[in-house]
Formats: sequence, structure tokens, C-alpha cells
Amino acid sequence: MTNKIKLIVLDVDGVLTDGKLYIGSDRVEYKPFHTQDGMGISLAHYTGIKTAIITGRKSEAVSKRAEELKVGYVYQGIHDKFPVLEGIMKDMDITLQEVCYMGDDINDLPIMQRVGLAVAPDNAVSIVKEYAHQITKLRGGEGAVREMIDGILFIEHNYSTLITDYLQGKVVIVQ
Repeated sequence: MTNKIKLIVLDVDGVLTDGKLYIGSDRVEYKPFHTQDGMGISLAHYTGIKTAIITGRKSEAVSKRAEELKVGYVYQGIHDKFPVLEGIMKDMDITLQEVCYMGDDINDLPIMQRVGLAVAPDNAVSIVKEYAHQITKLRGGEGAVREMIDGILFIEHNYSTLITDYLQGKVVIVQ
């Protein structure tokens, strides 16, 4: 990475969740989110890294989780994700090299081919892994986002100071 990451963009299904769809008899969609991913997102925010969600499906569960975690940009029902990313980058005045994107399927490739850091969770389809700069050991929905964020924070920030700040109550964490 030549430039520091200023924006982390996440897909949802297969990245923040295990990729399975849970739809109740009331037709409400339920999604299992991992608390460690939430802590990672909170830590990223504390260091000044912004976050975004761009996902192809629409779900109230995603809206609620993104609100809890204070994700700055949330776009649902998006089939062509790259133009949305361009709009976020323009709003933030950043370049593609300053963006990290995590995706797991072929609809994520147009972004993954262009960003400074493309990451795939272990459960991503094979073709996506081929385009990823990094592949996490963990699967989507099982802490893969936290693993990726910890990797960025270890490289670009003083992780020991971050933990000290947390222990001193300077970091507000949402799991």
C-alpha cells in the first residue's frame, strides 16, 4: 500500500454475514452479524478511517446494523457498485488507492479490480480470490472484516496505542 487507507467499503452478504439468507414466515429478512466485526469497524472509525456499505440486496437489518456502527455511507439495492463508490470518493476527496474493499462474489469484481486494497473473505468464490490482494483466514460473518481491519491498523497505525486508548476509555466501541 502506497497511500494510507481512508475508506473501507464492505459488501454485506458473505462479508458482514455468512452469506445465507434467513427469511422468516413474516417475510422479514434476518442477518447474523459478528460482534468482532463491529468492534473492528469502531476501531477503524477511531483512527479516522471512514466506512461504507454497498450491497445488492435491501434489508432493514442492514440499515439497523449500519446505524448502530455509525457507518458513514450505506447504499442498498445497488447492482452497479462502482458509480456509487465514485460518488463517495468525490464526497471524501480521495483516490482509489486510498480505498479498501471487501467482497465475496463476482458483482464485487468491478471495484476490486480498481481499489488500492482488495480483500476477500475465505468463503469468497474462487474468481474473486484471484483478484484479491489479500484473503482472510476467517469466513464472512465469522470475523473476516475484523481480521482485515486489524491488518490495516497494524500496518498504518500504532496498534498498542490504540489498545491503550481503549483501556483508558478514549475509544467508544460498538460491537
